[in-house]
Amino acid sequence: MTGIGHNSAKRGYLDGQLLIAMPVMGDPRFERSVIYLCAHSAEGAMGIMVNRPAGSIDFPELLVQLKIINKADQIKLPEHAETLKVLQGGPVDTGRGFVLHSSDFYIENATLPIDDKICLTATIDILKAIAKGGGPKHALLALGYAGWRPGQLEAEIQDNGWLHCDADPDLVFGDDVEEKYARALRKIGIDPGMLSNAAGHA
Repeated sequence: MTGIGHNSAKRGYLDGQLLIAMPVMGDPRFERSVIYLCAHSAEGAMGIMVNRPAGSIDFPELLVQLKIINKADQIKLPEHAETLKVLQGGPVDTGRGFVLHSSDFYIENATLPIDDKICLTATIDILKAIAKGGGPKHALLALGYAGWRPGQLEAEIQDNGWLHCDADPDLVFGDDVEEKYARALRKIGIDPGMLSNAAGHA
């Protein structure tokens, strides 16, 4: 168990925290991104972007593509499954789905509890459960993830690439995907308007 678990902040690791991209970030893939860090240890870090819609695909279509349901069954999906957000989780492994979800749902040997309120499951079983109406109360599906080599995230934070703060399930799972960046900044007492001005003068 390296770097997993909500006591890891004591060791200087940030799993279970939100990373908020600074305007000086300079990497267009992460511009204005809010990332929920799932794992952070001496071996590196892995997180899921929670504020970047995947674009054209929605969850019912994805279930059809993965052959979890037939096209004809799309109309029978529970409302929760119809509205589940599909996000770009990050630039690594974009063909894979990662479900961040509330801790009221658990699959033995597949679900990774990250803190008391949020878990990560990356198996197709959770998608089947959601399609049947038996999944977690709160969830988002991310395609891909963000990954850092050992020491890389620490260096980026030192270079003012990222701010971080405690994760807030309301923010992670909120419907207002476009608003999450501003909400995360306000959570740590920063006016989003002031940041964008600063970036303009750089």
